[in-house]
Amino acid sequence: MRGGKTPKRKINPDPKYRSLNIARFINQVMRAGKKSTAQSVIYGCFAIIKEKTKKDPLEIFEGAMKNVGPEVEVKSRRIGGGNYQIPVAVVGERRQALAFRWIIGAASARKGAPMAQKLADELIAAYNREGAAIKKRQDTYKMAEANRAFAHFIR
Repeated sequence: MRGGKTPKRKINPDPKYRSLNIARFINQVMRAGKKSTAQSVIYGCFAIIKEKTKKDPLEIFEGAMKNVGPEVEVKSRRIGGGNYQIPVAVVGERRQALAFRWIIGAASARKGAPMAQKLADELIAAYNREGAAIKKRQDTYKMAEANRAFAHFIR
């Protein structure tokens, strides 16, 4: 790998809540460079959350991210002619990125509503430890638990 690692870019916090996590979430929701559209979806989602739960949307968002973020995941590794699923601990930004991806994917899979509504429903469900994103987390944990015997293959 020539030239070394690419430096991590610094992103600015979002304009309304001044939160880096929400700015990252907006960037994940964004499609084809349309950041203002993504911001309107997220802020609309937060308005729906505030209306439905009568709680601070930031608290719901942070709680949902904490509930969905996985502790372990499995990575494929080829050893001696066989592919093994090796359980690996998830740390830091990877955990947050997976939580974002799973929540956005689960919201996109819902049918028959605007994205802000689907995202609000999924965040509320994740905050209450239910919904498709939580199921994905549990499935990942079960897979890691089932392949615990291969944990010694980690370098």
